[in-house]
Amino acid sequence: MIEALIILFVIAYAVIALEEPLKVSKSAAALIGAGVLWAVYALSTGHPARVDEELSESLIGTAQIVFFLIGAMAVVEVVDAHDGFDMITSRLHARTLATLALYLSAATFALSAVLDNLTTTIVMVSLLKRLLERREDRLVLAGLIVIAANAGGAWSPIGDVTTTMLWIGGQVTSGAIVTRLFVPSLVNLAVPLAIVAWSLRGQPIVAPATADAGRRQGTPAFEKRLMFALGLAVLLAVPVFKAVTHLPPFVGILLGLGIVWAVGDVLHRRGAPAQRTTVAEALTRIDMAAIVFFIGILLAVATLEHAGVLATLARWLDTTVGRIDAIVMIIGLVSAVIDNVPMVAAAMGMYSLEAYPQDSFLWEFLAYCAGTGGSILIIGSAAGVAAMGIEKIDFLWYLKRFSLLAIAGYGAGALVYIAQNQIIG
Repeated sequence: MIEALIILFVIAYAVIALEEPLKVSKSAAALIGAGVLWAVYALSTGHPARVDEELSESLIGTAQIVFFLIGAMAVVEVVDAHDGFDMITSRLHARTLATLALYLSAATFALSAVLDNLTTTIVMVSLLKRLLERREDRLVLAGLIVIAANAGGAWSPIGDVTTTMLWIGGQVTSGAIVTRLFVPSLVNLAVPLAIVAWSLRGQPIVAPATADAGRRQGTPAFEKRLMFALGLAVLLAVPVFKAVTHLPPFVGILLGLGIVWAVGDVLHRRGAPAQRTTVAEALTRIDMAAIVFFIGILLAVATLEHAGVLATLARWLDTTVGRIDAIVMIIGLVSAVIDNVPMVAAAMGMYSLEAYPQDSFLWEFLAYCAGTGGSILIIGSAAGVAAMGIEKIDFLWYLKRFSLLAIAGYGAGALVYIAQNQIIG
């Protein structure tokens, strides 16, 4: 049975990784893989009651993550529907490419910690077409935005889905992950940013002739400010809500979504019919394909966990590699090729909270490595895939121009975290 489960999982993974050439959605592959894996596992064990109990346990953990993601993505879409992000993008002014790279990277780093790295990348890369005429300039800044988004998401419990998984799973707490990963994540961005900014020094910005043409009009300034502030407050309040009530984070984000939705309805009571449906239309723009992918891959990994495959893999890594820091760095490097969601899900199944308690070195370092390792390749993270689609970034171009920069930042941040951990514990 074990061999069959591993083979099936590898096949499903291969189809997911080869989504573009095969023209088969990774969400479909994840769902098929999860269904087949659970079916084979159930038929092989001969204990339907036990399998049903294990499936229910896995479903509860998966549902908490999915509900949280739906709520967070909906809040972001509502803010965007009211042009709330113009509050940030309209204030980005610079005279040289180096200065603009610094502003965009800093804004992306901060935004991705509050929103999420995928949404932030979409907003910031889309902004480039309003600011820059030359595509070569946009590609360079888009590469920096990918690195900044992944680095910013790694140190926040709501910034990257993998960090969110660890936070919801109880492996890390919000206070510890913010305070201990902020500096390593900042170094992860600072190294490639310094190199790129130096290469761009003195180069002027060539703005498009119609720089303001793409900016949406019609949303009153009061609504922009209100919905941006409200959405930001709701997202920031989720960790506080969890700490005070001890309820799962998805309860807090759904409560916040309800508040944002109600305020939006009140704002549009006297508006035109098209305006009154703004919030409902925003909800339809949630990337449900990504949500379905998370469901499928988390349930598929859960099968390997219950079958004992992940525990066996953990023992093999401990025996072969030995050092837990080296093991986690390997996981981070592999996440540049394989999506970091299943990599973290697998690690959560490989190591227990009994052996590695909450906020221990393993979980915090895993959040950093899995969150930032995906920057090494353009296909290694959701942020990279989004930028690739918007600006049509070539895989080999990114490999030549940014992979070594991302590796340098990844290694520098990792060394900073290890040294920091040695000094302050």
